[in-house]
Amino acid sequence: MHRQQLLNTSASAKASFFMAIGGMATRLTLATLCCIVLVSSLGTVAATGKTGRITVYWGQTASEGSLRKACESNLYSTVILSFLTHFGGGRYKLNLAGHSWSAVGPDIKYCQSKKILVLLSIGGGIGKYSLASEADAKAVAKHLWDFYLGGSSRSRPFGNAVLDGIDFDIELGSSKHYDDLAKYLKKYNGKGKRKVWLTAAPQCPFPDRMLGEALRTGLFDRVHVQFYNNPVCSYRAGNVAAFTRAWNKWANSLPRGSVYLGLPAARGAAGSGYVDPATLKSRVLPIIQRSRNYGGIMLWSRYWDIQTGYSKAVKRAV
Repeated sequence: MHRQQLLNTSASAKASFFMAIGGMATRLTLATLCCIVLVSSLGTVAATGKTGRITVYWGQTASEGSLRKACESNLYSTVILSFLTHFGGGRYKLNLAGHSWSAVGPDIKYCQSKKILVLLSIGGGIGKYSLASEADAKAVAKHLWDFYLGGSSRSRPFGNAVLDGIDFDIELGSSKHYDDLAKYLKKYNGKGKRKVWLTAAPQCPFPDRMLGEALRTGLFDRVHVQFYNNPVCSYRAGNVAAFTRAWNKWANSLPRGSVYLGLPAARGAAGSGYVDPATLKSRVLPIIQRSRNYGGIMLWSRYWDIQTGYSKAVKRAV
């Protein structure tokens, strides 16, 4: 029964009670009405779990099309450029496989004009990166500020386009000094025209062995937890309890940040952890949308999403 139908029914019941037994009926009816409103309110809270927000990784194959095309799809609230595969020790390498850097700058501005955040991910599953010291972390933060964020350099890969922030996808090397990097990056917040967003893509086993210390700083605005390639905490029949525990640990550990469920957009996009759209909508989202800091979902990647239409199939439920 819809909320208005319930309230109308309650009103009719109230009138009957007044005519029948007077003041006592008033108290009973008001109590009943309060219960109805409470039940209706609980239903509303559950419904507000939906955000419609989908983050997608873009940049690792020319076959996925341009950044502009990704934003024109109106499917994503955030696009993460992947990856800066080499950093630390004064060495840097941006790898946007098959994409022309000169075309990316105008596309960044287009996406931002549509209120879509565009970030740069550092790290990834290939490359060579590490932070040798706090001073090294400070130097990397300055490089990111000058080359990609609100600073200035003669060699900005995307020209005068200013990215919205930095994503930490740290899977290789040492776990040291990423907390320092986060602190130095956040110090640039307020020094440019755009907020400096910090996001991360930890693995679902909690705490993440590479980013645990950095995330404990409380400086990250959002985490896209990778619930794939990790059978111990991925969603699947027979592992629902373990998945739920892992999700709750992440949600409870980041009360000031939002938490996104990271998934592959196709079976071939990861070694394990794929969840078909029907199962995501009927089984998984009802679990994670209970969390007050649920943010949405993250997909790897734009290329695979084009192949399967995953985001189109789930966006209204997300």
